This record gives sequence, C-alpha cells and structure tokens, in this order.
Amino acid sequence: MPDKYTATWVSHTSMSDFLNCPRAYYLKNIYKDPDTKHKVQIMSPSLALGQTVHEVVESLSNLPTKDRFKRSLIEKFDLVWKKVSGLKGGFTSESQENQYKQRGEKMLQRIMDNPGPVATLSVKIKEDLPHYWLSETDNIILCGKVDWLEYIPDIDSVHIIDFKTSKKEENESSLQLPIYHLLVNNTQKRKVAKASYWYLELNDQLTEKQLPDLETAHQQILEIAKKIKLARQLEIFKCPNGEEGCIHCRSMEKILSGQAQLVGVNGYNQDIYILPSSDQQINQESEIL
Repeated sequence: MPDKYTATWVSHTSMSDFLNCPRAYYLKNIYKDPDTKHKVQIMSPSLALGQTVHEVVESLSNLPTKDRFKRSLIEKFDLVWKKVSGLKGGFTSESQENQYKQRGEKMLQRIMDNPGPVATLSVKIKEDLPHYWLSETDNIILCGKVDWLEYIPDIDSVHIIDFKTSKKEENESSLQLPIYHLLVNNTQKRKVAKASYWYLELNDQLTEKQLPDLETAHQQILEIAKKIKLARQLEIFKCPNGEEGCIHCRSMEKILSGQAQLVGVNGYNQDIYILPSSDQQINQESEIL
C-alpha cells in the first residue's frame, strides 16, 4: 500500500513552476529558510489581487444559494483586503494599492450584477485539499483546488469553472484544464459535463473550453510528475539559463541573497517577501499570467 507521507505531491502550480524552471520549482516548493524553517514566497500586487478576489468568491461556495448575496461582496472584499494592504501586498504606494483594489471591486461587482452559475446549485468537495493517487506504482499524488463546481441537476453532472483575475487569457497549452478534469473526475462521483473560464476583468459571461480527454491528460500529467519525482530524488534543480538565471528563478534568488524585504508570514506559514521597488516595476511589466 503506498504511503501518502512519502509520496511526491504535484499540482498545477508546482508543475508549471517545474516546467518554467526547475530551480524556480525548488525555491518555491522545497526550499525552507534555515532560520525560520518556513517556505518563502514573493508577494506582488497582481498576486495580492488574485488571492483576495478568489478568497471572497470561494467563501460563497460554503453558503446555500439563497444566502450568497445577502451581504455585499464588496464589504467582504474590504475585510479580506486588509490582509494584503501596504507592503504585505507588495504595494509601493497608496495610489498603486488603490488602483488594484478598485480592479478587485469591479470584478466582484460584475459577479453581483451577473451572478450566473454563482447563484445556482454547486458541488463542494469536502476535502480541504482534494487529491488522489495519480499513480500508486510511482507513489505520486495529484492535488489542487478547483474554484467552482456548478451542479447541473438535469444530468446530475458538474461544470468546472475557474475565475481569472488577470487581463490576459489563459494559454491554450496550459495544464490547468487537464489537471482540473482529472481532479474533479477522481475526487467526487459526478461526471464532468463541461469546463469554463470566467475572465472577471473582461467579460460578464463565461468562456466555455473544450474538455480535455481524460486518458491523454493522465498520461501527459504523469509524465511530467515522474520528471519532478526524479529531480527530487537526484536533488538536481538547474535553471535552463545556467548561473545567470531566468525570469522565473531570478527574483526568488534575491531572497537568498538578502536583496528582498521580509514583510510577514502568511496563513500557510510561508515567509512573505517583496522585491525592491525597481525590481517590482520590472516584475509588473513582465508579469506572467
């Protein structure tokens, strides 16, 4: 019987990190500060925006449909925003923070004005972190949280919905839908009928996407997961650009070299850092979405 405590756990985020740069994967998913024993994360305004909007929307899935909009989402957002206000959210000025906060308010107002699936029945997976054995033989577990599962009663199935807070559309080569289809198919009993993105900054309606084939998705994800497991076993995590580093690992290296500023600890017990203001500007101009 495989042991989940010795298994290699993979997710959409960690796999994307690895494909972008194995060194970045190591720094984001394995490295711990030798003094605090905490993992580390760089906070940025775009990340703060995404986290807070998602937290407000996710809170709705715990409520009965009739109660979801009894309280303004903007009021909830104001409370959640306090967690990322100022340096904690990577903001370098009050005007910059206000700009991002207003973007979040507009997204949530869009949901209130056009609730669509958020106002209908939903399925809530009971696990805090849904996961399943991607391969018992290889001792690999796939995990992750799906933003929203709309219940379709006529055919007793579910609709995968992912809320997007960026200004750009998801790349067609993204692993997100294959991973989400696998997760939802293997962590609850209902069939997946369809999947959609909701670009909250762009559209009032959802953008439906083609469902990935489950067998193809399984093979694709397992192949990448095996590479991650091997890298962990060999403890080899090299940046494709060599010692010069790349856009994915260079900013994380600034934490190790003492060039980033520690601003707090988040709810996942990660040490949160921000980059110097000059690097923040570069990071915003070259944001990966």
